[in-house]
Amino acid sequence: MSNERERTPGGEPDVLAELEAEVAQELEEQRPPAGGPTYQTVAALVTLAIGVTGSVLSYGYGLGTLRAPGPGLWPLVVSLVITALSLVLLVTGRRLTDDERFTRTSLLPLVGVLTFIGLGALIPVIGFELPSLALCVIWLRFLGGESWRSTIVVSVGTVAAFYLLFLYGLRIPLPHLL
Repeated sequence: MSNERERTPGGEPDVLAELEAEVAQELEEQRPPAGGPTYQTVAALVTLAIGVTGSVLSYGYGLGTLRAPGPGLWPLVVSLVITALSLVLLVTGRRLTDDERFTRTSLLPLVGVLTFIGLGALIPVIGFELPSLALCVIWLRFLGGESWRSTIVVSVGTVAAFYLLFLYGLRIPLPHLL
């Protein structure tokens, strides 16, 4: 920053502009190192695999028609969008400069997916409430770094809202303890 302060048209120092410049500089210093084209390609291939896998699995559930959609229609649509966007990233991603090098925190989404799958597999065994509550707590407290107070309030509120939505609003029978 220069020694001269920017001034507003009235001749007063422009404190907001100085603050914005300082915040921008701090954000630039905290940014992880760039990963390069290899990281863009790896990210595109991972999401491409997710999209193709989702397409194949959702097709197996049955598509139905637009007037009477089957359980796999909308998951197929979402999977096809993921696949298309992944292909675009694979083709154009090598020229982008907004990538970040993989670090330890890059594993957090994988941990989130694994806990989702693991706790989802427990729902038929021990019911909806406990695995859902555990998932919320793990994601908020351990993956998201939230305080215990907000973790408990949001987790209990989220599970209660989904419980009411599924069982009473949508009348979807879920295995539950309550």
